[in-house]
Amino acid sequence: MAAFIVFFYTRFLGGETLCMKIPILSSLFKDRGSPRNSFWQNAYAFFFGPTPSGKTVNERTAMATSAVYACVRVLSETIASLPLHLYRRTGEGKERAVNHNLYHLLHDEPNPEMTSFVFRETLMGHLLLWGNAYAQIIRNGRGQVVALYPLLPDRMEVGRTEKGELFYCYQKDGRDYLLRPDEVLHVPGLSFDGLVGYSPIAMAKNAIGMALATEEYGSRLFANDARPSVVLEHPGILKDPAKIRESWNKIYRGSENAHKVAVLEEGMQVKTLSMPPEQAQFLETRKFQIEEICRIFRVPPHLVANLERATFSNIEHQSISFVVHTIRPWLVRLEQAFNKSLFTGREKGELFASFVVDGLLRGDYESRMKGYAIGIQNGFMSPNDVRSLENLNPIPEEEGGSTYMVNGNMLKLKDVGAYIKERGEKDQEVLELG
Repeated sequence: MAAFIVFFYTRFLGGETLCMKIPILSSLFKDRGSPRNSFWQNAYAFFFGPTPSGKTVNERTAMATSAVYACVRVLSETIASLPLHLYRRTGEGKERAVNHNLYHLLHDEPNPEMTSFVFRETLMGHLLLWGNAYAQIIRNGRGQVVALYPLLPDRMEVGRTEKGELFYCYQKDGRDYLLRPDEVLHVPGLSFDGLVGYSPIAMAKNAIGMALATEEYGSRLFANDARPSVVLEHPGILKDPAKIRESWNKIYRGSENAHKVAVLEEGMQVKTLSMPPEQAQFLETRKFQIEEICRIFRVPPHLVANLERATFSNIEHQSISFVVHTIRPWLVRLEQAFNKSLFTGREKGELFASFVVDGLLRGDYESRMKGYAIGIQNGFMSPNDVRSLENLNPIPEEEGGSTYMVNGNMLKLKDVGAYIKERGEKDQEVLELG
């Protein structure tokens, strides 16, 4: 078997990678033309392609729809902008593992060519469009992760060997590169087998296809000066009607030719066709498709500039709901994938990666100050805890900046009876002395 295994260096997306190449002749792998759990070859044609609206929908054409682009941008930029830290468990608490090599990769620079923001934004874009996100894990001789490079999902194929072992096959420049599971960071989206996620674009291709069709219809309508079609009537018989039609369209069709004076010869007349009802409902159809696409990605419409149902009284609660019900599931999915693929077996019980979402839930200034006051008065926050959350310098320790305090008139429930008894005895002594 060793004779069939060749190690070589190549470059994936600009990064040096070590891949294991096994020729097709090797009996270790089945025919990779139709491996088990392969989504792209078996189901791509079924999920993608033409729709009842007549428009071809795939990940790239879908991004031409403003609502899809806006939803993908909102989700990917929001998650990419959140702080991502590496923590070490310490008894009942945790501390930042700033000295670990992965802290720098996740928080600042996963590879020499990308920032952490760009890397996570790219992964989220792949997840939202293809339903899967892949990154190649580069390790040094000691097995430590030294770089992470994103891989295009439409070039990746996932399969199993005859023994049931997972493998990844990446296609680049007409060649297949086999990667072991420990060489790939794979974040699958919603799936039926738990291995390969299905693309939200593929699942909702009819709704997106209708949005593409309405946009094209609107473009063609305005190319005709936003007017219904016209009919040219000639009293006689035309030898070349196509020439008359072409001449009319060339001179008078299009918004740039609007309001030009028409010159008719030989008794020709112009009649305008009435606008059908479906054209009158064009704007309503477009608005509904925006809501449909927002429903696919679970994005509140006000975040893509659809403010029809948003009010000043509910928009803050909609934003909080967006964090809880939309952002948080994606964060958990990413965190667990990081923890599963990037840490060794010994590190998994000690280290973990986690996003910080406090900034998205801060609320307005008055609400934050009231919450901080409650925290300080009840002893679970110190003034320096509050100043840290507000990006302020700490108060010196000798001035009580890190002191936890509670109101003095608060007692444990079990001590209430003893306090009343003790207070009654003191009052009795005062009466006797008086």
